[in-house]
Amino acid sequence: MSTILVIAEKEIREGLRNRWVLATTLLLATLALSLTFLGSAPTGNVGASALDVVIVSLSSLSVFLVPLIALLISHDAVVGEMERGTMLLLLSYPVRRWQVIVGKFVGHLAILAFSTLVGYGIAAAALAFTGDGAIGRESWAAFASLIGSSVLLGAVFIAIGYLVSALVGERGTAGGIAIGIWLVFVLVYDMALLGLLVVDQGRSVTGEMLNALLLMNPTDAYRLLNLGGGSAGAISGMADVATLAPATLLAALLAWAAVPLAAAIFVFSRREL
Repeated sequence: MSTILVIAEKEIREGLRNRWVLATTLLLATLALSLTFLGSAPTGNVGASALDVVIVSLSSLSVFLVPLIALLISHDAVVGEMERGTMLLLLSYPVRRWQVIVGKFVGHLAILAFSTLVGYGIAAAALAFTGDGAIGRESWAAFASLIGSSVLLGAVFIAIGYLVSALVGERGTAGGIAIGIWLVFVLVYDMALLGLLVVDQGRSVTGEMLNALLLMNPTDAYRLLNLGGGSAGAISGMADVATLAPATLLAALLAWAAVPLAAAIFVFSRREL
């Protein structure tokens, strides 16, 4: 465990030196504050608290931004160090390859978690101090769930980025594949699924099949987890769409993080340096 923490600390120090922590925190805080104060107008029409509207807005923002940030900080975690020659130096110490991957994962996840907590927390604090109406306990619980699930979504794409980085031989290739993965999961998959539903007209795609298709995309599982119930579900219009239990959606996100991470460890353990 101490070896993993040392490697994680190394990644955090590099993130601080490369301004990743500052850049992601400022970006998330700026966009969250903009959505908080520009997107609170509908609260009077839907009868929901301002924080519920912010949750819906931040969920939509996170689907696009968190996976992109996660892939950008992780796609060269292995191949980048191999190109620079620092991986050979690192492995010359008494450290196992799986500890390298897990340590990097912990460090990058800590960076993303800090940026998400501070960035979104600033927006929530500003809303609490300047908002007109009281915010209920249920809304605060939903906001905490949003932050936790956003970090988990980031973990999914960090793990996917590691798998890409362990498979390819050049940083440029890893970057191109990472952007392609982002486009597929965030944009292309949902457009294709919508087209399938429109063409099918309910003839072949059953409810169970639709649930399975939604679970095959971590961003859809994230959307349903945050927008499938409560006041946020009523605002987003997804309350009647979601039929999957929160526990199932959470388990799907955990599996999406664990499987690529395990695959990255397996590939890297057998890769020649």
